Amino acid sequence: MTWTAPEATRTGGSLVAGEREMLTGYLGWFRGTLLMKCAGLTGEQLAERAVEPSNLSLLPEDGKDAGFERLDPATAAEDYARLVEESRLADEVVAGASFDDTFTHDGEDYNLRMVHIHLISEYARHIGHADLVRERLDGTTGA
Repeated sequence: MTWTAPEATRTGGSLVAGEREMLTGYLGWFRGTLLMKCAGLTGEQLAERAVEPSNLSLLPEDGKDAGFERLDPATAAEDYARLVEESRLADEVVAGASFDDTFTHDGEDYNLRMVHIHLISEYARHIGHADLVRERLDGTTGA
């Protein structure tokens, strides 16, 4: 039996919420949008590099760009589940943290607010890529 990415829903959010609800809401909305772009596709379709000459697919693995070279449609279900679980765990970890909490990475100080804004911008950028890949795969556009 061939695995197919499940249907996904996006969480809505208030357009007048406070900072925390607004940023976590937008991050959740973009995460859901990416899953919607994958919904109904098989592992083979998720791994297909449909926008030549780019190596871009809907099934990236760990590591910056390295995953685009080592895709395995047979692990699509596990990769999908790992993405969903890692998102859930990240949300759980930051639920009690302040957006003003800081940490140091590579000698630079960051706060949680910046991390949310960065993730929102990365999801927005890559969902644009996902739109192109999905349209090339089966003609689906929008959402």
